Amino acid sequence: MSTPDSIEPITVLLVEDDPGDELMTREAFEHNKVGNALHVARDGAEALDFLYRRGEYADAPRPDLVLLDLNLPRRDGREVLQEIKTDPDLAPIPVVVLTTSAAEEDILRSYALHANAYVTKPVDFDQFIAAIRQIDDFFVTVVRLPTRP
Repeated sequence: MSTPDSIEPITVLLVEDDPGDELMTREAFEHNKVGNALHVARDGAEALDFLYRRGEYADAPRPDLVLLDLNLPRRDGREVLQEIKTDPDLAPIPVVVLTTSAAEEDILRSYALHANAYVTKPVDFDQFIAAIRQIDDFFVTVVRLPTRP
């Protein structure tokens, strides 16, 4: 396990259409002392543009982690997850589904599409912040992520 002094910041792509959830996620990341770069895509099509570095995202960094909501405008989160996990260049990026749905079918489908984790967003503000911090801590201090190309 890494020590706080040896923790390398990671680049996170949050795919979230709810401004309130985006704000809470930003706050949770800011409270952790690691300077992770948080980028936001507000729908599935924008997320894919970011990942494929298309259009205004031509210079976007490759994320080390994707936090993906399922219910998104333009391209649904399930479609985004499927595209990420079937593209050999994107597939190694860990994807955490972070959604309000606790439906068993969504959980099963997400894992069938090779999500790395499935987290139901807590409704309570403090619990939401705690969940984001735990995801951040896990992927920054515990997990070894693939090296960036």
